[in-house]
Amino acid sequence: MPNLNAEIRELSAKPAVLRESGFIPAEIYGKEAKNIHISLPIKEFLKVFKEAGENTIINLKAGDNTHSVLVHDYQVDPVTRDFLSVDFLEVKMDEKITAPIPLSFIGESPAVEEQDAVLIKSMDEIEVEALPANLPHEIEIDISVLKELDQSIYVRDISVSGDYEIVTDADNVIATASTPEEEVEEEGPTSIEDIVTEGEEKRAEEVKEAETES
Repeated sequence: MPNLNAEIRELSAKPAVLRESGFIPAEIYGKEAKNIHISLPIKEFLKVFKEAGENTIINLKAGDNTHSVLVHDYQVDPVTRDFLSVDFLEVKMDEKITAPIPLSFIGESPAVEEQDAVLIKSMDEIEVEALPANLPHEIEIDISVLKELDQSIYVRDISVSGDYEIVTDADNVIATASTPEEEVEEEGPTSIEDIVTEGEEKRAEEVKEAETES
């Protein structure tokens, strides 16, 4: 488990000042504990977050205590993509939790390589239940089994290789080797000649109808 050090943060500390000093504001919360306000050294956090993501337990030391936490939520600047704040969820190592686990697609699909199928990924993560220490970092999906057009991989096809349970609906589609859509010929722009011809034909029909009625 990666380790991360934090400082107890006074609520009077302004977020902008913290960020200028190389820190970001954060919160630790849990079901049976009061929120703990902390500040994180941004460089250390980015290093740990790259390794842990949102589904690996982090040993977060704040003050005199160490907390087992998951990154539960965070905010980033929409322009710079810099982290603005982070929320950590404190967990109990002896209690199961449900967490999203990212999917990692590996291999090559014969249907895509040989039959020009289009690989459509319908999911990029699934929910699993496990003790915090047993949460997988990612789950691999081997697309080499997609050998035919319109063949799909379902959640039920995942081979569980750890001490966890998948709770996402087993009938959900993860990926499909879809038949490529036929190219539709685009109609060219209507020319002036076409407009004139259509107008003449319409007038001729109107004249013919008028003569018939008379």
